[in-house]
Amino acid sequence: MRITQTLTAALAAALLLAGCGQGPAAKDPAQAGAGQRLYGKIAFKPCSLASPFAADSIAAQCARFAVPENPALPKGRQVQLNIAWLPATDEADIAADPVFFLAGGPGQAATEVWPTMDSAFREVRKHRHIVLIDQRGTGESNPLICRNAKGDSAVMEDDAGGIDAAVKFAGDCAAKLQADPRYYTTTDAVRDLDTVRAALGADKIDVVGGSYGTRVAQQYAMRYPQHTRAVVIDGVVPNELVLGSEHARNLDASLALQFEQCRKTPTCRQRFGDDPRAQLRELMARLKAHPVEVEYRDPTTGELKRDMATAGAVAGLTRMFAYAPQAAALLPLVLNEADQGRYAPLMSLAQMIQGQVSEQIMHGMQLSVICAEDADLLKDDPADADTVMGSDLSTVLVAQCKAWPTGKRPADFHAPFKSSLPTLLLSGEFDPVTPPRYGEQVLKGLPNGRHLVLRGQGHGSFASGCMPKLLSQFLESADAKQLDAKCLGTLDYVPPFVSFNGWEP
Repeated sequence: MRITQTLTAALAAALLLAGCGQGPAAKDPAQAGAGQRLYGKIAFKPCSLASPFAADSIAAQCARFAVPENPALPKGRQVQLNIAWLPATDEADIAADPVFFLAGGPGQAATEVWPTMDSAFREVRKHRHIVLIDQRGTGESNPLICRNAKGDSAVMEDDAGGIDAAVKFAGDCAAKLQADPRYYTTTDAVRDLDTVRAALGADKIDVVGGSYGTRVAQQYAMRYPQHTRAVVIDGVVPNELVLGSEHARNLDASLALQFEQCRKTPTCRQRFGDDPRAQLRELMARLKAHPVEVEYRDPTTGELKRDMATAGAVAGLTRMFAYAPQAAALLPLVLNEADQGRYAPLMSLAQMIQGQVSEQIMHGMQLSVICAEDADLLKDDPADADTVMGSDLSTVLVAQCKAWPTGKRPADFHAPFKSSLPTLLLSGEFDPVTPPRYGEQVLKGLPNGRHLVLRGQGHGSFASGCMPKLLSQFLESADAKQLDAKCLGTLDYVPPFVSFNGWEP
């Protein structure tokens, strides 16, 4: 089996998923030497957070905080956690409970994701500190990054052609790391969160997670309910879910909903026909049998390049574009162009996505999580055979886990999240990886929970419509059921593009 470069980039992205009482330090952090501010027992220095996906950098306070890699060896090797603190902007009225934001992946770093999220939390930040911890194995917290021969973050070598090569790549990566990958699981990260919470002097925190971060949030609330005030989970991953087990079918279900928008739009239906999914299937079958060499412009440098357009490139692009409605609106157009033999737009977009995603996901950390928590439960499903993604994802992960040092999970790790904590759950109607039914599944164990499904949205809803306002209101009141969410009714569907000039009114 040949796993193409663009498919593995999509794979990496898809598994796209901190004492006692709050004291004066949180209300009015003390000065701790020149340029430093104390929050609890941790000394912070000014810094800025930046992302290639955000126009502006974010002013913050940053610190390093050491925790044992192996909790059984407290004096052994330490992981220097990278922490950013965004002080509340209204210094006269700061709530006692900070917000801990938990990034997705697994493999993303909170400090790298935050610049794209900051505007959605502007109201929240007025009265609450935000705490960002790069989960061990990500960002600058001893990242477990696997690099190919070219030095790029990767799942395997670009030109490797089979499972054996993927397994060798994982084994070689593990051997080069200055880490014991067994201790980079969700459970280890949850323990870190509570260690940081205690060091900051916060009695209770609000945990806010997106995608894989929703697994971390639920696990924290299960292990430390006495230190959790409220929970927000966006793009919900049920504890019971085996990561990777349903991604292929979820994507196809999402594509069916999104392609239906094309059929409902006369200009789109006239231009692209009644069945974009059939067109996609035929295009992938053709490229699987006969890949095509394509000349295209590198979207970053503008230089001309030549590469092979493959079925994997189409699958990876389709997967990534399905995450956001604005990108998904391009799919019928891009796929139709490729179907007509014009592959340059597809290749440029595929290369752009790969370049953006590869350095954002730490594949080693991803393996530490999945190998310990999911791989032994991950089985090939014959129902995946006719899907866009097929079964490559689960096959590669299970195989690589055989070469990866694997930790352990608690016996109740996959038990349903049941709690009386105030919990707000968010889902996008078109989410291709964590569909709304996952939110409904988790809601069953939450008597004080509420699930909002946002019309026409994809994976990640914090910034959609009036959601920032509702998020702030929930964190102020800790009462999800009393939220007036009628404002979400103004959300509408993104019209499909019928040309590269945009959609027609």
